[in-house]
Amino acid sequence: MSDYYDVIVIGVGGMGSAAAYHLADRGIDTLALERYDIPHGMGSSHGVTRIIRRAPSEDPAYLPLVERAYENWRELESETGRDLLHITGGIDAGPADSTVFTGSRQSCEEHDIDHEILTGDEVNERFPGYGIPEDHRAVYQPESGFLVPEQGIIAHVEAARAAGAEIRAREPVEDFTTQSDGDIRVSTSRETYEADKLVITAGAWTSEFLPEFGAYAVPVRQALAWFGTSDPDLFAPDNFPVFVHGTEEDHFYGFPEHDVPGFKLGKFNHFGNAVDPDEMDRTPNQDDEDLLRSYAEDTFPEGAGPTMQLATCLFTNTPDNHFIVDTLPDRSDITVGAGFSGHGFKYASAIGEILASLAISGETDLDIGLFGADRFD
Repeated sequence: MSDYYDVIVIGVGGMGSAAAYHLADRGIDTLALERYDIPHGMGSSHGVTRIIRRAPSEDPAYLPLVERAYENWRELESETGRDLLHITGGIDAGPADSTVFTGSRQSCEEHDIDHEILTGDEVNERFPGYGIPEDHRAVYQPESGFLVPEQGIIAHVEAARAAGAEIRAREPVEDFTTQSDGDIRVSTSRETYEADKLVITAGAWTSEFLPEFGAYAVPVRQALAWFGTSDPDLFAPDNFPVFVHGTEEDHFYGFPEHDVPGFKLGKFNHFGNAVDPDEMDRTPNQDDEDLLRSYAEDTFPEGAGPTMQLATCLFTNTPDNHFIVDTLPDRSDITVGAGFSGHGFKYASAIGEILASLAISGETDLDIGLFGADRFD
């Protein structure tokens, strides 16, 4: 006899841990399965810090989602006693016609979000760790900051277990099938389980379980760097806002020093190399470091000191860089969260709530029309 659950969650990273918590919190008998440790550094939900901001530049549809995310992160902090959300302020900067600057400004203006418009010189004067070009323009959002992803996953798992969820790590899912009675049987390296519903939050491994997603949930290798600073006070959270910066060709992002030595930065999609997550070269190399150091030397010269740490992770990109959060068009008993395209973790606390609602009732009170699974057909 297989163990039976209301819902099984495949993947216990940022989204899966949040989904498991929200399911269990509503009294749903939940099992969550993870192939690696909890947390782990093999996917997309690690790296010490992740940006959160109230006015994302991607699309106005994200505004209600981020508002709910702020609320849920604060509630999770209260429930678990962990510090998860750190407010530093945030800079969205670039040439005056760049999408980073114009998108952020539009979101702030249309939704009455507290912000200031600054020139490059004004940014650099207010925050001396910065050295962005004087002709660039910036939106400063005082309520932006960063989340700590590993601690966020731990907090969601702790809260899920306290609410009755069963969480199993180091137990890869090998297959799932639908039985004649409609139940879903999930086979792992250790056991066989059955459930009414399935939630798939497998990140870069989504297409392993849903082959039809292979063309529009594409894993891309990402690299990160932590560089030493000439004056650590300039890069402390009180003095250095998180940033997204659009240069003439690329988009970079970065953080103040937190928890580990060094000023952290990365480039969206790095070299753009699509990879197999099981075969990707996870060892950072000199090309990775040189790309990030070159940008730091140009734009944050006081933060381009000795290399403290290099790391790799994965973005899983959709063709339009918007998420996939939906039940499958032909399988209402399977809910999927995928393709978070390098800007998803900030929303994890809200995405988990949405996934739980979809799995339970097929509906959610938040507008997720932008994230439909069938939009690429």
